[in-house]
Amino acid sequence: MTTRFEQFSAAIYGVYRDILKIQRDEMIKHNLKGSYALYLTALNHNPDGLTATQLCEVCDKDKAAISRVISELEHKGLVTRVSAKDTFYRAKLKLTNSGRVIAEQVDHAASVAVNMATQGMSEEDRKTMYECLGLIATNLRSICKNGIPEVQ
Repeated sequence: MTTRFEQFSAAIYGVYRDILKIQRDEMIKHNLKGSYALYLTALNHNPDGLTATQLCEVCDKDKAAISRVISELEHKGLVTRVSAKDTFYRAKLKLTNSGRVIAEQVDHAASVAVNMATQGMSEEDRKTMYECLGLIATNLRSICKNGIPEVQ
């Protein structure tokens, strides 16, 4: 008999694994790492730019990860920093023209993938699913921060 934990964990892991594969398959077309899809689409959705700190928040990543990604994306000419006199974390990061082209392609592919993944769901089902995922994420974050209470 499968427990709720096993079913929940297997489903979440399976979805996550498939998302990573889709990202990897799309980004390999541009000779980039799959994880960069998230950063490019976040910057694409914020054409006025984001600071590294804001990008950390939007992508739920730490500063070290953002620093490495931004460095490589800058090196490849896909991202630029606006206002060079500011510190790294206060300067706005914006997509270059070539970065925007890639980000728009990745964004389109992501939209197609999400539409295909939620095929057969009504708008009400989608709304409920996103609300439930948000609640689960919040609750899991709380568990990670506070630990699991001791069962008596």
